[in-house]
Amino acid sequence: MQEPAITSDLIAAHGLKPDEYDMILGIIGREPTFTELGIFSAMWNEHCSYKSSKKWLRTLPTSGSQVICGPGENAGVVDIGDGQAVVFKMESHNHPSYIEPYQGAATGVGGILRDVFTMGARPIASMNALSFGEPGHHKTRQLVNGVVEGIGGYGNCFGVPCVGGEVRFHPAYNGNCLVNAFAAGLADSDKIFYSAASGVGMPVVYLGAKTGRDGVGGATMASAEFDDTIEEKRPTVQVGDPFTEKRLMEATLELMQTGAVISIQDMGAAGLTCSAVEMGDKGGLGVRLDLENVPQREDNMTAYEMMLSESQERMLMVLKPELEAEARAVFEKWDLDFAIVGETIAEDRFLIVHNGEVKADLVLSKLSSTAPEYDRPWEPTPEADELAEVPQIDPIDGLRALLASPNYAGKQWVYEQYDTMVMADSARTPGLGAGMVRVHGTDKALAFTSDVTPRYVRANPVEGGKQAVAEAYRNLIAVGAKPLATTDNLNFGNPEKPEIMGQFVGAIKGIGAAVEALDMPIVSGNVSLYNETDGQAILPTPTIGAVGLLTHTDEIIGNEVREGHVALVIGDTSGHLGQSALLAEVFNREDGDAPYVDLDAEKRNGDFISANRDMIKACTDLGDGGLALAAFELAEAAGVGVCLDDAPTEFLFGEDQARYLVACNFDQAEALMIAAGQAGVPLVSVGRFTGDNVCIGTSEAPLEEMTATFRTSFAEAVA
Repeated sequence: MQEPAITSDLIAAHGLKPDEYDMILGIIGREPTFTELGIFSAMWNEHCSYKSSKKWLRTLPTSGSQVICGPGENAGVVDIGDGQAVVFKMESHNHPSYIEPYQGAATGVGGILRDVFTMGARPIASMNALSFGEPGHHKTRQLVNGVVEGIGGYGNCFGVPCVGGEVRFHPAYNGNCLVNAFAAGLADSDKIFYSAASGVGMPVVYLGAKTGRDGVGGATMASAEFDDTIEEKRPTVQVGDPFTEKRLMEATLELMQTGAVISIQDMGAAGLTCSAVEMGDKGGLGVRLDLENVPQREDNMTAYEMMLSESQERMLMVLKPELEAEARAVFEKWDLDFAIVGETIAEDRFLIVHNGEVKADLVLSKLSSTAPEYDRPWEPTPEADELAEVPQIDPIDGLRALLASPNYAGKQWVYEQYDTMVMADSARTPGLGAGMVRVHGTDKALAFTSDVTPRYVRANPVEGGKQAVAEAYRNLIAVGAKPLATTDNLNFGNPEKPEIMGQFVGAIKGIGAAVEALDMPIVSGNVSLYNETDGQAILPTPTIGAVGLLTHTDEIIGNEVREGHVALVIGDTSGHLGQSALLAEVFNREDGDAPYVDLDAEKRNGDFISANRDMIKACTDLGDGGLALAAFELAEAAGVGVCLDDAPTEFLFGEDQARYLVACNFDQAEALMIAAGQAGVPLVSVGRFTGDNVCIGTSEAPLEEMTATFRTSFAEAVA
């Protein structure tokens, strides 16, 4: 078949700028073949090369005594003691999910699960962080339903519990939803599998499902803005099969027991191209591929299509040749393809051959570690204007407005579509704070959370970045866990715009400061840029996924609110209403600065909760909606009323950081007050959990009525 001529239009269609194409000509000394152009396009796009973000990602703290493997592999690895490790990562599938909601979200789940079991870990938990446009927008209902169904359809069939996440709505996501998927797994800390190839002349083996034409060009599509040609991008979305993925996981974990694996890599973005290049580059080796040996499910596939296909449920492995028979037997038993498609070579070369014809012959290292790297111009985000006066309101009316908003209403409609109990180790499921999974066969448990407040990041990227980490820290502390480490999913608009790049730089600075101060290093992550449609960017959304450890399940702080329990706030309240939920939902305003995050206070107050957990019956951090929303959520979950003392609007709904709401009996409250005084931790009594009503000062409403609003508003908005 005649390959197309390399034209300026074809180069642009592959997401390459003219100067980047000139770099390619300088590297190879000739015009590239069509297949070579596709390979460069895949490896040099933002999704694979991080060319706009590498400079700043290097500034993030990534090491610590608990870290076994930081960024650069399929997932991060953190020690949890007793020879065990937790392996986890978060990654975006934003563009595919907007184009094809069900498959985009489903394959996002599949891809992140493969990242985990490729490292030798059995997945034990998943989460998702979802951002959609305003509920009344003509696409939002379709996107919400498709994405939630896709996540549930894939995760439920695969058999991993969904234990947490978040869902938000804002007009800035009308043209570009965000689907961030998280997965975590368990492995023996001395049996982690890495992707660096080693040894010359070793077989390169293709594992899993057959290759088709779905997802061709998907990585390049994921690194571009949307416009009115969006429907033309539909073929670039992959199609997933969770039952094949389940078999692939079992086969891969069994294969690892044979000792046959030298290195292994998930075929994710850019498929065969990216997996082969990364394995070779990390090992300082070249790779030769013979594409006629690639298992194919469609006829007459070209070299270009095979190299760029993002068909799902596939892996690439470098094999110990003497154990080929044992390895092949494992995959044949699981009815999956096992094909030797090439070998490692000594030269720094990526050689692609199809039916005896050379389709690509490139310097391998130039495709990966020496891809273009940009120091994009950036402008600091201007300081926010001082917050205009916020009127005092009836607190029950304010709370009712929050509960009626799909942003703050209960998300039961979402997580009831997910299997949250499969594997029978879930200790705390979605609905209030961090999710939790017992470490099977031990007394330990792991806690998981996902957090960011995009309004804060837009107003003040540095404080917003700090706050995303701090809220994740507090959510882990509030269930009794020791925060271990984080993964980030950095979702932003077009980095070629200095104001957008300034948001990114500011958020990175804030995240870096917070993970350092709170000892929660970044061990894995993903950057998703160009989240724009017709020039309109999303809110900057640097999602933080965090993992915490409980060395014994006795350390869990439950949600054991009882009649007569005292409500205490730990931490200082000044009444910060800038960029608050109340401001947005009641006054339709998004002004003022983000709240300041005092990292010393975060650490001090978190340590106080951990040291006094035995006296705490229930705990939640104070974030969106402040004290009023947090108190209602604790009361609603326990089925008991709450009466808060009369206080100004800013005290009840302010979103000052480093704060927790605690419930305990009177004797424990007295003991906590004494301990807080000794530790220099601010602590005040704010009311009591009692009766059948929600009372704030002299304003009140039946708990049953408020609960009905809380539990039905989300579904009414989007179902």
